[in-house]
Amino acid sequence: MKILLLGSGGREHALSWKIKQSPLCEELYIAPGNAGTAECGINISLSDSDFEGIKNLIIEKEIDMLVVGPEQPLAAGIYDFLKNSSVKQDIILIAPSKEGAKLEGSKDFAKKFMEKYHIPTAKYQTFTSDTIENGFEFLKNLPPPYVLKADGLAAGKGVILCDNLADAKSELQSMLCGEKFGEASKKVVIEQFLQGVELSVFVLTDGKSYLILPSAKDYKRIGEGDTGLNTGGMGSVSPVPFADEEFMNKVEQQIIIPSIEGIQKENIDYKGFIFFGLMNVSGSPYLIEYNVRLGDPETESIMPRIKNDLVQLFAAVGKQKLDTMQINIVENCAATLMLVSGGYPEDYEKGKIISGVETVKNGIVFHAGTKRNDKGELITSGGRVLAITSLGKDIESALWLSNQNAEKIKFDKKQYRKDIGKDLIV
Repeated sequence: MKILLLGSGGREHALSWKIKQSPLCEELYIAPGNAGTAECGINISLSDSDFEGIKNLIIEKEIDMLVVGPEQPLAAGIYDFLKNSSVKQDIILIAPSKEGAKLEGSKDFAKKFMEKYHIPTAKYQTFTSDTIENGFEFLKNLPPPYVLKADGLAAGKGVILCDNLADAKSELQSMLCGEKFGEASKKVVIEQFLQGVELSVFVLTDGKSYLILPSAKDYKRIGEGDTGLNTGGMGSVSPVPFADEEFMNKVEQQIIIPSIEGIQKENIDYKGFIFFGLMNVSGSPYLIEYNVRLGDPETESIMPRIKNDLVQLFAAVGKQKLDTMQINIVENCAATLMLVSGGYPEDYEKGKIISGVETVKNGIVFHAGTKRNDKGELITSGGRVLAITSLGKDIESALWLSNQNAEKIKFDKKQYRKDIGKDLIV
């Protein structure tokens, strides 16, 4: 089977690493990929938003399966574009339709979907510049802190948390009238703040049946103790200790099953991943958000824990026969540390030479922002550079290994958090 994977981050290296292990994988192409994915397949210098180029590549290389990593091409309708194009009709597309991608692409759409299918979530209302005064009134009736979310995709930066009413009103004004996030904040969802612990739960679905993948918890803040600016993710651990059988049964019954049933009732064509961003509020799960793809860096923690042949699972998704498959998970815990460029998530330099990757033992190095220079040297090319994943009998031992390995890798102004997962160690 010839497979094309779209994307260029740590998630895509973890996916390509797993896909390449399958005996069903004859050839693997990654567009555009990074220095790590180049070790798993053939990188193609092609943007994941160049739909015409992707279509032509699929035809030229006689691709049998397309796996879409990031959210942008999903929200832009890559699935619909290819379904209505001249590519062979039996190609397997691991991607939701454009309508399905609205679960991530529009916070307002997602909240209405949750409400319609009685999925527990924070109470909310949606506002535009024409109804901003109503937004101010709604804020007055909420206790602080206040959660404001840009309706559309804002590169992970569209959520604002305000401690007081004055700041919340100012931010709402800036988002709706000042175009703080451009088109993404033409609508703003104001939510009740939920106090609890976040976690991520993922399923693979063919639109009818589903398999629950390992749970994970990621860490967004740049600084230890969850301080400083939000990032794309500084690390993750899997599984989440409090996501035991009792809690996961609640997640399945109250959130996963109603979501899949809702997708069916809305006649949404959905073949791929669903990311449930959850909050554990005193033992009860609440859905904070949907993503329509795997998370990053959670993928780097969950892929090494899946025993199954991933391509075989994808093939079952394509044929809507996922109900004939079972998921097999290793018992070991995984801990992922993200090594980032100095200055990230604000201004940072690229082109720093990376050394020590080959010295990593009892761990996996997943590349995120890397490439090779003209001399063939490995260099930094992004804010998040490398993800180090290790497996251990428990979170503590997995973290110890990842920290040991993180020390071995060198590049100028390297940063990483040494407290990832420590809040989960009892």
